[in-house]
Formats: sequence, C-alpha cells, structure tokens
Amino acid sequence: MKYFILFAFALLFTSFQVNAQQDEQMSIYMYNPLYFNPAYAGSKDAISMTAVGRFQWIKFSGAPRSQWFSIHAPLLFKSLGIGAHLVNDKIGKRTRTSAFADISGSIKISKKREARLALGLSVGADIMGFDFTNATVNDVNDPFYGMKINTTKPNVGAGIYCYGDQFYVGISSPRLLEASIRTDMDLVKQINARHFFLAGGYVFNLNSVLKLKPSTLVKYTPHAPLTFDVNLSLLSYERLWTGLMYRYNESMGVNIGIIIKDFTFGYVYDFPINGLMNYQKGSHEIFLQLDIHTKRIPYTSPRYF
Repeated sequence: MKYFILFAFALLFTSFQVNAQQDEQMSIYMYNPLYFNPAYAGSKDAISMTAVGRFQWIKFSGAPRSQWFSIHAPLLFKSLGIGAHLVNDKIGKRTRTSAFADISGSIKISKKREARLALGLSVGADIMGFDFTNATVNDVNDPFYGMKINTTKPNVGAGIYCYGDQFYVGISSPRLLEASIRTDMDLVKQINARHFFLAGGYVFNLNSVLKLKPSTLVKYTPHAPLTFDVNLSLLSYERLWTGLMYRYNESMGVNIGIIIKDFTFGYVYDFPINGLMNYQKGSHEIFLQLDIHTKRIPYTSPRYF
C-alpha cells in the first residue's frame, strides 16, 4: 500500500494544463474528506465534527465564498459509519446550498496495520439559485439577462476508502448525476457536472516528536483538464502542525494548526501564481474540528485524517 500511494504522488506530475476551478475548492481538504467521499464516514474513533470557511480571491468582485460542515461517527466497532455534510457556496450570481446524508460499511484487511477498506454512499440534494436581474451585461439580448432561477436537484454519491494508522487512499464521485435546467424560454443549461476525486496521504515518523505528512487530492471532470492539490505538513509533539500547499497552475500557500485536547484549529493562506495575481489578494481559509471520544472509545493520537 505504501508503494501504491507513492506511485499516486508521482502520477500527479504527468498532468496537463488546468484552466478553471471545477467545484468548491478547499485547501484543507485532508481534514474534511467527507465532503467528497462518503466512504470516510465512521473512519475515526470518535464522533467527529468539522467546520470550514473559505474566502477566496480577496479583492476580486464576485469571488467564491464557501462554508462546509460535516459530522460522522462509527458504529458496530467501525464496521458501519454514518454521517452528514452541508455546503453553502456563492460565486458571482450563483448560490448553492447542499445537504447530504452519508453511510459507509467497512471490513478489516490487515490486523498489523489496523487497515480497513470502506465503501460509502451519499444521498441528498443541491438547492441552486441564479439571479441575473441586476447583472451587468454587454449584450442585453442575452437570453438569461434579467432572469431569476431557483431549482432543487437530488443527487447521489459513492466512494471507496482504504485507510490505516499511517496511510489513506480513496476514490470517489460525490455527485454521480449530472443536472441541467430548462427555463421558460425553453433554454437548457447544464448546472452540475460529474466530478471524480482521488485522495491519498502517508505519515512518515521522523522521530519520537515529528511526523511528516504528505497528501494529495486529484480532481477530474470529463471534458475538462485534470488538476490536483499537494500538501506537505509537519506535525510536532502531536500538538502543532505547519505545512505548505500547492495547487497546480493556480496557487501556493501555507497552513498552520493547533491541537488542544479534542479540538483542532487551523488556518490556510494561499496566494495566486497565475494571471489572477494582478487582480486579487489571495484566499483565506479557517478550520475547526471537534472529536468527541466516548468512554468505550479510548483516545488515540491524531492521525493524518
């Protein structure tokens, strides 16, 4: 498994040009995998709650503003996991609020490394709105000019997740159904494309107090270029982590986090390295995680996920 993950990292660097953001972006993706993979539900030895807020492309008009919340827990000695996740996103004239329920089932595949293989499903809906009533346009004959559209689209997601004490790897598609809308003028517009994610990470124990944690998230949408994020974090004394991140052909950044008992606080700042650097001041992301350990589940040292 270790060599498979290292191979996945090497595969990233065969990617080609990326031109656009595909879905809501999250630089702290490794601490909120439930957003894109339902098989992650129940993988921690705790009831885990995560909240993330992202303020993207500061000083850029109409830039994305995104918030995430997720909760999940293990059942039946981790053979079953349940959870839910919420997303609220606004970019330009489009808003989207999503709510999904997640369930996973897993089996142990290695006692030595406490490795498990999980399959997951999610069911929910996206509530989307488009308000072009006050849009500034160059062509007033644009068929969408002056329209206000609201729609709800149900969807399902699926994923596979393999993990242990020192690694994780997963592949998923959080929205398997592609959605489109038809207006009163009989215009059809696709509003949701199918996305695929490949995630992986490994923990290298440098010594008794330091752990090196590389991770990656590969993102693919049919008919669009492949893109990926890479993060390299250093965990010190199981209490402080600092890291560097890179998003292909788009941005670089730094992150920091503090672990205080069952709470983890984090902050990320990423800045553009492409043509957008002349029009915006980077992106801010804040993160809070709470793990509630019951009496039956002993406290375990923080792993990568």
